[in-house]
Amino acid sequence: MISTPGHIELERSIDSIRIGSRHRTDFGDIDALAASIEKQGLLQPITVTPDGTLVCGARRLAALRQLGVRKLNVWVRSGISDGLAQLLAEQDDNALHKTLSPTEAATLYREVKMLLAEDARRRQVASRFGVEQGNPRSDGAATVAAPVTSLDGYARAQAALLVTGTRSYTTLERIGYLQGIVADDSQDEALRRLASTELDLISDGGSVAAAHRRMKTQLAFAELEQLAADAAQPAGIRHAASAGASRVHAAENTQTDIELEKLAKEALSRAKTATKARNTRPVASSHSRLPVRSFVFLWNDLHEWWLHYDYAEIVSELTDEQWQQFEATLAGTIAFAERMRSLRDDSPAVALLPARSLAR
Repeated sequence: MISTPGHIELERSIDSIRIGSRHRTDFGDIDALAASIEKQGLLQPITVTPDGTLVCGARRLAALRQLGVRKLNVWVRSGISDGLAQLLAEQDDNALHKTLSPTEAATLYREVKMLLAEDARRRQVASRFGVEQGNPRSDGAATVAAPVTSLDGYARAQAALLVTGTRSYTTLERIGYLQGIVADDSQDEALRRLASTELDLISDGGSVAAAHRRMKTQLAFAELEQLAADAAQPAGIRHAASAGASRVHAAENTQTDIELEKLAKEALSRAKTATKARNTRPVASSHSRLPVRSFVFLWNDLHEWWLHYDYAEIVSELTDEQWQQFEATLAGTIAFAERMRSLRDDSPAVALLPARSLAR
């Protein structure tokens, strides 16, 4: 037995080493590693905890199994049993041998971030309650510990640094966003499948930013459709949501990912603003006058609306009451248009006003 600072070296049966839940799913070229070990020997021992759980060396262990090795010398670390230490040890092993894929890195980042935040909060609580000041063995927060209000940002930056070597966590957060949708049982199954497809594209070298934008667009579109179909919503809100969803759908093949995401976000924001106004303002009477801006938004939403519906489907599904409401709205709209046309014809100065002045 060899003892060195922080670990001891023991001979152990390879079958007694337990592999827990690890982030790496693709070990890469094990044949080449096995050939190297067979030729040069195991240059760096595998590390396990006292109970035989693997910490570092999953690829080396796989190569040794392939070579038919039955026993080997391992490093046993006694101070690496907590979750954070194991994650960091695994990352150190990965960094030395094979780069993590984007999705593997995002999974590791998410767990390290969570554990760092929990650890920082635990140390802060310990420093505030029941920790004797000046105790050198105190479990309290370090003097440079982040304040409670910035723990999340601190955890993100530190986790990114530990996993990738840089403090930039945007890409990891975006992948984590997609992973969260896939794992969320409450999400629509079609959206979960779409998020899974986007993750596959990322694994194949696709753009993380583009995948994130496409997913955000689809989620906004789904929310618009939900608003439009919600009978509990006021008719105006349902109409605005339906029109917004139609515009997004019509633009799918003509707009870039960035433009489409912006269009979907604006449509959803407009619908939600209408909902907020409905909930916070007194109910208007049927004769209340709305501003011209509202008129412009309404007709922007209605632009070529008839191109987005199937005549036969509507006829077959509308109730008599809904059809009568449509007829009444159409008749009122025609009468309103004729009155406006008459006023414009009688007032040349009005007809010459620039279009943008109507929205003021």
